Amino acid sequence: MAIFTIKHLTRYIYEEPVYDSINQMMLYPISDNYQKVISHKIKISDSPPVQNFNDKFGNMLGIFSHLQPHNELKISSILEIETFPKAEPDPSSDADTLWDELNKIGNDFKFRDYLQVDKMSFSNEIMQLVQNLKNDKLNPYENAKKFSEYIYSNFSYSQGVTSVETEVDEIWTLKAGVCQDFAHFLLVMLRMIQIPARYVSGYICPENDDFRGAGATHAWVEAYIPGFDWVGLDPTNNCHASDRHIRLAIGRYFKDCTPFKGIYKGKLDHRLEVSVIVDNADIEQSSARNFIEDKNMTLEPSLVSEVKSESNPTTNSYQAFIQMQQQQQQ
Repeated sequence: MAIFTIKHLTRYIYEEPVYDSINQMMLYPISDNYQKVISHKIKISDSPPVQNFNDKFGNMLGIFSHLQPHNELKISSILEIETFPKAEPDPSSDADTLWDELNKIGNDFKFRDYLQVDKMSFSNEIMQLVQNLKNDKLNPYENAKKFSEYIYSNFSYSQGVTSVETEVDEIWTLKAGVCQDFAHFLLVMLRMIQIPARYVSGYICPENDDFRGAGATHAWVEAYIPGFDWVGLDPTNNCHASDRHIRLAIGRYFKDCTPFKGIYKGKLDHRLEVSVIVDNADIEQSSARNFIEDKNMTLEPSLVSEVKSESNPTTNSYQAFIQMQQQQQQ
């Protein structure tokens, strides 16, 4: 087991005052047998009331409004969490039995969302790739690992080449992207061979900067393996997602798991600053403690993005928030 303290600061700075801002947060970590929340504090500019509820995937959401004119919106989340390792399925598990079990659950309502493959221009090419990689002598999880390794080895990790609107067809053409894109492509590959797969949003906790995607929210995939439940695969780092991956939300795709999004009235031009710091220490020892005791303290942003109305004439405030949010998830 391990204890991590995570500071996640999101700051929107508006060129001119905006108002009637309505926002949704998905910053509440999943609590189960593999991660236990020790403490969690969220602070929002001007301390508006937050309404919480669960979506259809079981994720906790927070909704709040900031109705008065404001030039800045800041959301600070400080999380202390304990994680526990989750074992990988045994490679020697009987392949035929597991494939038969997967075939039986194909019509199960609770898996339907995680088996759907959207229409794509390059579906035949991608299916051919999947069939070439699949080894029927291996169990479903071992095949899933092969797919993850393929993405890691053949796709370039490149920030800025994709956006929230990038479809799997374009990811296939580019052979490049960030963690969100790698996760989306792995989802399609797994679903094509009837392995239920879901998108996971959260944080990654590196040791000695050994993981790509640190310093922002991260994304990976969980595959359903009969007898083992949901098992995590991180194609960005070609690894099993265990006690160094902290889950915030699950869904079909990124859009189900957006950590923060909203709409407002006012000029589109604004700047986003995001900082994520992970400490492998409890809250008393962590540098994040300073943010509890000194509300004026700030972090050097690890991500900065700007939206200008003259360069985005057809983009409304909601689209801009979504586009900027995608950049947080690297």
